[in-house]
Amino acid sequence: METDRLIQALAADGARRDRPVGQVLAAALLVALPVSAALLLTTLGLRPDLHQAMRNPFFDLKFVVTLALSLSAIIVALHLSRPEATAKGWRLLLLAPLAILGLAIGVEAMLPHRTSAMTRLLGHNSLLCLGSIPALSLPILGAALVGLRRGAPSRPALAGALAGMLSAGLAGTLYAAHCVDDSPLFVATWYTLATAMVAGLGAVLGPRVLRY
Repeated sequence: METDRLIQALAADGARRDRPVGQVLAAALLVALPVSAALLLTTLGLRPDLHQAMRNPFFDLKFVVTLALSLSAIIVALHLSRPEATAKGWRLLLLAPLAILGLAIGVEAMLPHRTSAMTRLLGHNSLLCLGSIPALSLPILGAALVGLRRGAPSRPALAGALAGMLSAGLAGTLYAAHCVDDSPLFVATWYTLATAMVAGLGAVLGPRVLRY
């Protein structure tokens, strides 16, 4: 009887250890996202003209870009969580948000505007964007690293950078609900810079947290 109980305990313990990386990552992100959302609502809040802004396709585009970034980064990060995996070919997925932004910038350039391209690029809250997205990313980045640690990435710095990119993408999705700058030029400049900051932090943390 004692032997049977020992076998059952070991089997249960093995089942807990063998939970897929994607499952652990999803659970960790589901815990962290409400934390970042609460941080946004208690500090910045939503933009006051949110209902009106939703009729602007460039406002909606911000969510498309940030979600495309986070989704592509999640896919590549999960692929690289296996020790035998390589980044060859998979990194092309990360070009998806850039392609969307490039197309949107081209469309915007063909429209008549009351303001110059430089004014649209600088926007109203560039520095706020540059600080807010990294700040909102921190809980998500911690969760992403916890999730990816369940795997065994052979390139932990790259995996950490991808964790930063997916975190910045999700944080950017939250921040977009506050951001009053809807121009694709603004998004391509300041959201990208903020993403690079978080990706850099993830690349630094990756070898320390994800090394096996």
